[in-house]
Amino acid sequence: MLIEEEAASRTAARAVTAFLFVALPMACRNGKAAAPSPPPLTVEVVDVVAEDVPLRLEWVTTLDGYVNAKIQPQVSGYLVKQNYVEGTYVKKGDVLFEIDPRPYQADLERAQAELVQARTSAALAGRDVERGQRLVQVQAISREEFDGRSTTAERAAAAVQVAEAALTTAKLNLEWTTVRAPISGRVGRAEVTEGNLVQAGGVGTPALTTVVSLDPIYVSFESDEQSYLKYAALARNGARPSGRTPVEMGLADESGAYPYKGFINFVDNQLNPETGTIRLRAVFSNADRRFTPGLYARVKLLGSGRYRAMLIQDRAIGTDQDKKFVMVLKPDTTVEYRSVTLGRIVDGLRVVQAGLQPGEEIVINGLQRVRTGAKVTPQIEPMIAAVPATPKASAPSATN
Repeated sequence: MLIEEEAASRTAARAVTAFLFVALPMACRNGKAAAPSPPPLTVEVVDVVAEDVPLRLEWVTTLDGYVNAKIQPQVSGYLVKQNYVEGTYVKKGDVLFEIDPRPYQADLERAQAELVQARTSAALAGRDVERGQRLVQVQAISREEFDGRSTTAERAAAAVQVAEAALTTAKLNLEWTTVRAPISGRVGRAEVTEGNLVQAGGVGTPALTTVVSLDPIYVSFESDEQSYLKYAALARNGARPSGRTPVEMGLADESGAYPYKGFINFVDNQLNPETGTIRLRAVFSNADRRFTPGLYARVKLLGSGRYRAMLIQDRAIGTDQDKKFVMVLKPDTTVEYRSVTLGRIVDGLRVVQAGLQPGEEIVINGLQRVRTGAKVTPQIEPMIAAVPATPKASAPSATN
């Protein structure tokens, strides 16, 4: 009987222990579920601004010399002297290189001797014709013999012309042993050094050096088809002045300014059907040698027309891999992700070409903390323009 009571007591104790193991975690979980949820995140929002902005195209491109001359050898031979300092400014006609002139001097002397010989033969043949004219009149020689003398004289005269052409060629070859700058500009490094053999006229023959003119200087860029059509329509309607189209340019270190004035001097005669662009070229004065070919430059082409554009602050724009996006505030105070297509900067505000409508509100801070569908507490702020940022040096592109 005592044993049965002890067994019952142990069974009851195990039951109580099992109940506690089950009940305590449930109580803990119920306590956590009862904790209050965090309040909505407070964010600053602004209204999307719609304004009429001037038609303007911008590109980022590179400067190019007015003339880029590759200095190729016109005669073959050993390079005996380099007469310039690499990277300096040279004038047209300055001596850059000297090729061994001795073989060409010998060719010139031989050509001179051959010309003397040809002229002597021609003079003798001419005298024979004069004598033959008198003799044929008194029938001392036959007409056939006279014709032979005349033919010999004509051949001798032609030989003189051949010798004169050979002499001219020999003089040119000797002159070309002195390699001169064909234009004024900055000369590059020597591709062939003294003591090496240079070849003339060979396919793939390396240039001796290059000379790039600096004043004036070119800027080439490509305009898309839509922009070309806009400017063509302005010209037809008289909204854009005829004549030289003005262009403004700024360098990468000038914080968005365009201090240099130039004009369009070339528009290609056809649109490239593969890229949908047309090539343009502007020219700028470079009297102070500030510009160097190869520098990145920002080019701005202004028009007289205006168009309606959506404007926002740059800090409201997020980056999602290769896409740009904004967070739009909905009427129920939740936010949604919206992809946008961006344009240029106008008075410190970014043009949005697609993705937004006038009157919509967007988040301008805390983009990394809010998620699509999250409830927020909006705090309305004014749309304040920022200082335009300098465009990155990239492939040429146009914006509206």
